[in-house]
Amino acid sequence: MSTGKALLGVMAGIAAGVTLGILFAPDKGTATRKKMTKKGEDYVAEMETKFNDMISGISEKYETLKEKTTLLAENGKAKLEERLHGKTV
Repeated sequence: MSTGKALLGVMAGIAAGVTLGILFAPDKGTATRKKMTKKGEDYVAEMETKFNDMISGISEKYETLKEKTTLLAENGKAKLEERLHGKTV
């Protein structure tokens, strides 16, 4: 599942949960709002963690790709120089 679809699903779930929480809340309005605020903060913290994990993964993949590209370029340059100087690989 793509990240965009997962995020959309989470947001839809939050909206549905908040709506049902308001409709079926056994507590007073102030208590319900406090619970909803706490739950919302928990969801935001969870989304931040997942987002940071995703960014870390992308950064790691970028660095790995960068290192491999540098090695390939260096190897290609060395082979080209060998051929230009009359040596075969």
